[in-house]
Amino acid sequence: MESESARMSSAAQAKFRIDRPNSMTRAVKVIALDTPSERIVKDLARLQWQRATFLTASAFSGAPRHGEPFSMGGWLNDLAGRTKDLVDEVDSADLVVMVASAGENAAAAAIIGEACSVKRVMTTALILGSATTGDEALAKMLAQLRPHVMMLVISSADEYIKDMLTALRA
Repeated sequence: MESESARMSSAAQAKFRIDRPNSMTRAVKVIALDTPSERIVKDLARLQWQRATFLTASAFSGAPRHGEPFSMGGWLNDLAGRTKDLVDEVDSADLVVMVASAGENAAAAAIIGEACSVKRVMTTALILGSATTGDEALAKMLAQLRPHVMMLVISSADEYIKDMLTALRA
């Protein structure tokens, strides 16, 4: 019996394939959620990408203090340190990729995930771990991110993040 993959690779099925790339590249927002992941995101930003924008959310401090107005405006920064509006950034995205380091705080993931959900924008989280990262630190990061993303990937090497962004057509 022929496998599904073999059957779909046959000459008879070739007439159904589209031999052209997508007409539009994907607009990807890559957001560092903590200080250690900022270094990786800044290194990635130096490479050639199609339509990727690199941002940081490590200055996010959570909900506003008592009596202060609630605003999504100053929660993101571009790599030059300029403040970016979260809603505007999500509005212009096809995909939001959040990058976090195991053992750190990823509080910004909740509000970013909520904004993406409202705007129907796909979300992915890439967790940076290492051979020395403990299971407890990894479990805490997974618990912070899992409710707010559609795809969650754990990486033990920084290079994997680059490969993943390439696969996501950033």
